[in-house]
Amino acid sequence: MNTFLNLIGRKSDLFDDDIKRNEKKIKEIIQNSSFIVIGGAGSIGSAVVKEIFKRDPKKLHVVDINENNLTELVRDIRSQFGYIKGEFRTFAIDVGSIEYDAFIHSDGSYDFVLNLSALKHVRSEKDPYTLMRLINVNIFNTDKTIRQSIKNKTKKYFCVSTDKATNPVNLMGASKRIMEMYLMSRSSNIDVSTARFANVAFSDGSLLHGFDNRIKKRQPIAAPIDIKRYFLTPQESGELCLLSCIFGDNRDIFFPKLNKSKNLLSFSDLAIKYLQERGYEAHVCESEDEARKLIKTLPENKKWPCLFTKSNTTGEKAIEEFFTKNEIVNMDRFINLGIIKNNLEDHHKKLNDFEGIINKLKSNMAWDKKSIVDEFKKLIPDFNYSDNEKYLDGKM
Repeated sequence: MNTFLNLIGRKSDLFDDDIKRNEKKIKEIIQNSSFIVIGGAGSIGSAVVKEIFKRDPKKLHVVDINENNLTELVRDIRSQFGYIKGEFRTFAIDVGSIEYDAFIHSDGSYDFVLNLSALKHVRSEKDPYTLMRLINVNIFNTDKTIRQSIKNKTKKYFCVSTDKATNPVNLMGASKRIMEMYLMSRSSNIDVSTARFANVAFSDGSLLHGFDNRIKKRQPIAAPIDIKRYFLTPQESGELCLLSCIFGDNRDIFFPKLNKSKNLLSFSDLAIKYLQERGYEAHVCESEDEARKLIKTLPENKKWPCLFTKSNTTGEKAIEEFFTKNEIVNMDRFINLGIIKNNLEDHHKKLNDFEGIINKLKSNMAWDKKSIVDEFKKLIPDFNYSDNEKYLDGKM
């Protein structure tokens, strides 16, 4: 069994049946289409690129700011799949830069634009400056690339969202909810679709990815006991994006069908299971100091020091959800995919006002977190955000 699947308690890939049922159509569309994947060297982006590449597209361009990840992506693809007849190229460019704009001006002809570029961590909202970059990447860069796609007559624009956009309690999730509003507002000029995600197991920067690093660096493992999440494998994350991009009707939001009783897992339970997979027994400690001390001796006895605590940091949502009670959901079209159906809504005035105020704050070279939160709440009146000034960077 796939190691990822074994850890998250599933026997087979979630979208196997949906992929098999639609494989002929997927292949036909990909082989006759051109693609650009923005943020294509990250964990989800690279999974999407592989799903497209292995089906032989006419053209596949990958843009990412991280040149090291791009290098590894190419090595990975060449080693696993080899080559395609079509054009495959990568570009180490910041999507928010003038260089990207010049690149799109010179070669903006794509049937499908997939935007996987995002700041995805709740910890990124702790200070007003990283928070402003989160807004630029998650919201304004998205709208810029949509407008460029409209100008270049792109057939379909896909952008990844998050489960945290559903009844958001943190600014990262709220930024993705606002991003969805931009998508819907532009949808009269271009077909758009998106996907609300579960956690991707061992994606870059995730807590599970951190478990791997703690083992490699011989450091204790820490995890919350009261936070539960749904999980997808890296391959499933690529398939979810691909299915939404290829088959999503205009304004559709795809999400995985996952069972609360079977698939909702706590991080502490995952840590215990992960250590068992690595041949260690979890040894629960009372403090960070104890965990750091015991790491020097316990591993020799096949035990690993762990610190499991209740979450007390800003913006942590106890349980994930993919849709609200007010959203229209289709659960019948696919076997293991649900779809949120959206009507055209005109948010242009509110979004223009929001953008104008944010741009004014930036031009003044001075802003605080409260000012940004206030603007978010104007767009999302039921945004339930509370800052207790405790953040993940303040703990192990």
